[in-house]
Amino acid sequence: MNSRERLRSLLDAVVGMGTDLDLHATLERIVVSACHLADAKYGALGVIGGDRQLIEFITHGMDPKTHKAIGNPPTGKGVLGLLIGDPRPVRLPDITRHPQSAGFPPGHPPMHSFLGVPIRVRDHIFGNLYLSEKQGAPEFSDDDEEIMVALAAAAGAAIENARLYALAGRRQRWLQATAEVAATIADVHDAQDPLAIVVRKAREAADAVFTTVVLLDDDGDGLTVAACDSIEPLDGLVGETIPLEGSAIEAAITRGEQLEVEHVGKAATWPVTVPELRASISPFGHSRGALIVAYAGEPRETEELRLVGLFASQAALALDRAQAHLDREQLLLLSDRERIARDLHDVVIQRLFATGLQLQTVAALATKPEVANRIHQSVDDLDATIRDIRGAIFELRAPTATSLRAEIRGLAERASAGLGFRPALRLDGPVDSAVPVELHGDILAVVNEALSNVIRHAQATELEMAVAVQSGRLTVTVYDNGRGGAKESSGLANARERARQHGGDLDLTSPPDEGTRVVWSVPLA
Repeated sequence: MNSRERLRSLLDAVVGMGTDLDLHATLERIVVSACHLADAKYGALGVIGGDRQLIEFITHGMDPKTHKAIGNPPTGKGVLGLLIGDPRPVRLPDITRHPQSAGFPPGHPPMHSFLGVPIRVRDHIFGNLYLSEKQGAPEFSDDDEEIMVALAAAAGAAIENARLYALAGRRQRWLQATAEVAATIADVHDAQDPLAIVVRKAREAADAVFTTVVLLDDDGDGLTVAACDSIEPLDGLVGETIPLEGSAIEAAITRGEQLEVEHVGKAATWPVTVPELRASISPFGHSRGALIVAYAGEPRETEELRLVGLFASQAALALDRAQAHLDREQLLLLSDRERIARDLHDVVIQRLFATGLQLQTVAALATKPEVANRIHQSVDDLDATIRDIRGAIFELRAPTATSLRAEIRGLAERASAGLGFRPALRLDGPVDSAVPVELHGDILAVVNEALSNVIRHAQATELEMAVAVQSGRLTVTVYDNGRGGAKESSGLANARERARQHGGDLDLTSPPDEGTRVVWSVPLA
């Protein structure tokens, strides 16, 4: 009868362990069931980590006050370590008399009788089940040992099911994160930073403390922190550069393999203090950079780390596809603009030029001076129109990013508010393609200074500004019809110095009551 009762209790315990797919809850059920079946006062289940130490210790029979008095849980030393080194059942009448006993910490309740059995999950040891203080007998019996071995076998299956369920949930989170990243990045009209989306989704899927993407610099000697997402803000990290040589990140990028480090702060020389956390470093694209996922707690399982690596490779691939799509759109736009520019040059300008020549011939035949004057005025208007069209052609052939022409136009537009009227602006020649980038800052500074002087001092009602590239020279001319009499200020002196640094000069003409003309000119290589 006693045997049948224990067998029924064992079956009930096995059924109870399989009712919950949460791993921690399953482990707690195993400990409670073991104490009930073996009539043990205390029970514990220790989970073995990769370093062959106990990384989790679940107990039954102790109140919270006793737990607090004991302090940190055991790591697998003393008698508890017997099963780690030799995973076979251990039964002792008095644990304190064993040669390998390490004693108990202060506040620990007294324990004598002991029974320990390993829990196997497939072909490896997941942990050990420990029981102490047999109730109603001085020590645990052979029957207790046999029923604990049977319970441990069933527990291994329940733990495996719970782990597979948890792994399936993590896989679903990572697949969903990957799909969301790919869908968001594919929307080329989305204003969000794609790397910011990657690190945010990675942190949420991994339940991490912080995640960051570091990208290789153009010279390949350093890494730039391109994006970061953290539970606690890491101010001053994004945009900073960290050395590549000698870092764990270099090893991951060079070998193209995922690495796990115990302390992310030691993985590289960070510009700010980062938390002391374990981290996974996954290559981000082919020799492009790395995705770093830092998390609290114990090492993650190999399968979950593989999911992090797959997410990093898929996110990098989505970014590459999005960039290729943008490049194709850019190429189509440039081709279309080139076609329009060619048509304007080959058709429209030629017709206007021919019309101007015909009008000049007619002007020579006109008998009345006022008719000839009107024809000449029309020819001048056609010349101005041709110049405007040529300017539009150069703008069409310029890169679609912010050009020098666009920036000069922006300065003129912003000056309108201070002037009270819109200045006349003329841009002649290949301003964008012929002017080197190192001159852009000087040109904008000169234009801004000249416009500011007119706004502050000239009291002008008209302002004409011209930026021209002709005969190997760049010339910036600003003329206003103000009160004149201007003298060279510190700003214009700086503008003259800028011109001389490039082999040019500045000319200031400002007779009283006749306006002011500033001409800034430099040679072009």
